[in-house]
Amino acid sequence: MNSFIADTNIVKVRTIHRDIRAFYADDASKYEADSSRKLKIRRIYDMIPSNLESKKKRVVFQDIEDKRGKRFSDYQDEFEYLISAGIVLDVNAITTPVFPLTQSVGKNLLKLYLNDVGLLTDVLYGSNIRAILDDETGINLGSVYESVVAQELAAHGCKLFYYDNRSKGEVDYLIDDYDSLSAVPIEVKSGKDYTVHSALNTFVKNDDYHVKKAYVLSNAREITTNGKITYLPIYDVMFLMGE
Repeated sequence: MNSFIADTNIVKVRTIHRDIRAFYADDASKYEADSSRKLKIRRIYDMIPSNLESKKKRVVFQDIEDKRGKRFSDYQDEFEYLISAGIVLDVNAITTPVFPLTQSVGKNLLKLYLNDVGLLTDVLYGSNIRAILDDETGINLGSVYESVVAQELAAHGCKLFYYDNRSKGEVDYLIDDYDSLSAVPIEVKSGKDYTVHSALNTFVKNDDYHVKKAYVLSNAREITTNGKITYLPIYDVMFLMGE
């Protein structure tokens, strides 16, 4: 950011982004004595942008080494390294979406996000920033929007979770609300149909989940409320934890 403010030169900014990504990759060399682990860490990191562009966005464990039957436990140390080093942000699946969320984490499903959305946009769009600034048609910004939200919530100290049910659908994020002792579902929408969210509607109406409030973040420029759901511009995510 400081580089762009000083020079307004996106090429210089992208050079910094690539240097940062190279540093992260090189940092994994602390496992040089175990070259296979080093390669797995690098592979997991390099897969994140393509994972985020897929429909489910979660890590497919068998794709890491192209071996069937692999599961979370086979790469637990590698995930832990990337997460504890602050290189990636982890979003864990929840089986029972009630407060406190950490009690029902399911380790078999995991999403990983890069720790800075600028690094992601460099991988996806290079030095062409029209996809971000000019609202180019045909460009799906879903992974970018979700990364912005993940980064901001993590910066406020939130542990991130998501809900995925085969019959009821998926909710992008769940966070704990310690004031109401309830889970808060958050849906992120990059398109114009931000009021269409059947999974969130089902989630909010389920009395077993004790939902007090829910949010939809989008590129709309107004704040509206419909029942328990509040619609906010995506940049208002910074204020969610201050309520």
